[in-house]
Amino acid sequence: MTTPEPGPQDAAREEKPLVERRLHPVTPFRRAWAPVAVTAGWAVHDPDQAQEQLARLTTTALLVSLAVIVPAAALYGFLSWWFTHFAVTETELRIRTGLFFRRTAHIRLDRLQAVDVTQPLLARVAGVTKLKLDVVGTHKKDELAFLGEDDARALRAELLARAAGFAPETAHEVGEAPVRRLLHVPAGVLAVSLVLTGATWGSLAAALVVPPVLWFATHSVWSVLATGVPLLGAAGASSVGRFVGEYDWTVGASPDGLRIDHGLLDRTHETVPPGRVQTVRIIEPLLWRRRGWVRVELDVAGSSNSVLVPVAPREVAEAVIAGVLPGVTVPSALSRPSRRAGWCVPFWWRGYGLTVTDTVFATRHGLLRRSLSLVPHAKVQSVRLTQGPWKRLHGLADVHVDTGAGKTVTARLRGAPEAAELLQAQADRSRTGRREARPDRWMA
Repeated sequence: MTTPEPGPQDAAREEKPLVERRLHPVTPFRRAWAPVAVTAGWAVHDPDQAQEQLARLTTTALLVSLAVIVPAAALYGFLSWWFTHFAVTETELRIRTGLFFRRTAHIRLDRLQAVDVTQPLLARVAGVTKLKLDVVGTHKKDELAFLGEDDARALRAELLARAAGFAPETAHEVGEAPVRRLLHVPAGVLAVSLVLTGATWGSLAAALVVPPVLWFATHSVWSVLATGVPLLGAAGASSVGRFVGEYDWTVGASPDGLRIDHGLLDRTHETVPPGRVQTVRIIEPLLWRRRGWVRVELDVAGSSNSVLVPVAPREVAEAVIAGVLPGVTVPSALSRPSRRAGWCVPFWWRGYGLTVTDTVFATRHGLLRRSLSLVPHAKVQSVRLTQGPWKRLHGLADVHVDTGAGKTVTARLRGAPEAAELLQAQADRSRTGRREARPDRWMA
């Protein structure tokens, strides 16, 4: 009995050798800070003990300590970089890390939903980039830090092509998908929008008023500092911090989803995966209404992406929303609750609204800061009706819609018969929507 010689097809089936790659050589300098950070953390945690230990050190002992710590930190950074590898197979991305405790992450490409590119300020100076990987079903992102800029973009394009179903041998040829710009937020518009935001003025007023009041009440410098510093930090985060983070905000449409680029000091290149958006919120602060501006936020399953449009005219924002919710039209007319709702929520009941279209469940709340939430029927995981004793007395109920991102959108203060009918109808619409929804595929 003879054994047939292997043909070309059999040779093609043979598993190719796994090619492992290392991160950029600049990575050890970043990781060398770990021992220094541990020492600094101990000093901050117990400053008295740290001061006492430093006082005991002579000049010679201090120099010897530095001569030991600096090379040890450099050696740690080099070894942690040397023992970190990554490789792309036909079905997954493997990342092996760990100097003392080994860890291997197996990231299935068919579960990959976003690959974000971020460049902290020092990384931009060094010409390197960090890749963050968003995987379905996980809340913590795996990352590759750092890679050369060209290598990072080539790897990102290859991963997205593999996730889209392209064959491994052709994934390198696909390249990065083309982008069509949809929105760019000018720096002047962003600055004016922050000035016209109530949160900015509220946090700044608190930072200016509360510390003097505490000083006159307690005459304690530590009480003033313990309260004033966090308030000043909150004021800065709501104004300067947002400006720095949302500077040069650009949204573009591509076959692999909406791409978002932003950041003044740290540049970030994010992707909103197609089909993963669970809820869209259109926020309209009071002082923005005269200019017709809105802010758009998102709830994305398994992702931390939350802002789609920091500020834009409403018609422009709705055009961008159409990119993440194809076929959805933002409703303009919503029905208010009946006047009986005033017994449960005086005056503010006028800010609530509800409408249900063929594609979305839409609710609104707020008078000074309006927020319109849109939930596609296919993304609804469960529907609940709640009715407390006071609402039951006035024939009112709330209908809660739960999404896959762990969020809830609520239609408040609806009439009890309307709420019961809405509960059943929404459950039917959700089942139909999930059955007819298109698959969540890259570059579909």
